[in-house]
Amino acid sequence: MSSEPALPRDFVGYGANPPDPRWPGGARLALNIVVNVEEGSEPSVPDGDAVSETGLAEGGGAAFEGRDLAAESMFEYGSRVGFWRLLRILRAHDAPATFFTCSQVLERNAEIAAAIRDAVASGSGDVCGHGQRWERHQTLSREAEEQAIATAFASLTRHTGTEPMGWYCRYAPTVHTRDIVVAHGGFAYDSDAYNDELPYWTHVRDRAHLVIPYSLAINDAKFARGAIATAGQFFEYLKDSFDMLYAEGETAPRMMSVGLHCRVAGHPGRAVALTRFLEHVAAHEGVWLCKRGDIARHWARNFPAPAKGVAA
Repeated sequence: MSSEPALPRDFVGYGANPPDPRWPGGARLALNIVVNVEEGSEPSVPDGDAVSETGLAEGGGAAFEGRDLAAESMFEYGSRVGFWRLLRILRAHDAPATFFTCSQVLERNAEIAAAIRDAVASGSGDVCGHGQRWERHQTLSREAEEQAIATAFASLTRHTGTEPMGWYCRYAPTVHTRDIVVAHGGFAYDSDAYNDELPYWTHVRDRAHLVIPYSLAINDAKFARGAIATAGQFFEYLKDSFDMLYAEGETAPRMMSVGLHCRVAGHPGRAVALTRFLEHVAAHEGVWLCKRGDIARHWARNFPAPAKGVAA
């Protein structure tokens, strides 16, 4: 008999009658920009791994075993150039962001750590834990996963000056991840779900726990996977997603997450899509540009955690 916890699937959710989220100011849409800060945490031979990470890089899949210096250099672009370009664009449009941050990045890049720390202090950014390293939790024992999450939490707190409010795994959670996150006690939410356009409560360890779903659909990963080739295509996809959610928001407000990666969207021919999108958003009233932590606090305040067994 398996010792893994039972995780029943929910195909119903809010169904035909989602709650009115009552976003601040009566906004039709809560829009959260996510910048994944990963460069320097990925698997690499110098860090003791057997092969170099090639995910979401220009070269596509690995063509050989061992160290890939080209892939390493593509990751370095994200921290040396891409991060700063995305940050400038966000600042130019007064757009707050959530930084999905791997702690090892900040341990190796004091300038990025300072920039995120400044964003947190100014209220223009917040942090969601994205791992100690860019690793597959499925390869870890429960004890090792607990240690990795605790280590990332402590390191992110030390380098940013604030505790990360949320958690998001790099390569999907395990059946233990949410239990570990709740048991840790320092996280207000996790984003290890893609199943809704509104936050929802679940119960773990007899406690209510908030889930703020993320999106791999509205995400620049489509560039690396060949689904999108140009900034125009990415902008069109962002715009269409926004326009439909905004129209629906007249009667049923939702949440929109936009996922960006420094080594992907940080290139000039792609970053222009973010500029165009933020200009498009600015032409609309009733949009709440917010951080993920803002959403978590709003939901907990307006939709208090239900008692166990009560629908969330």
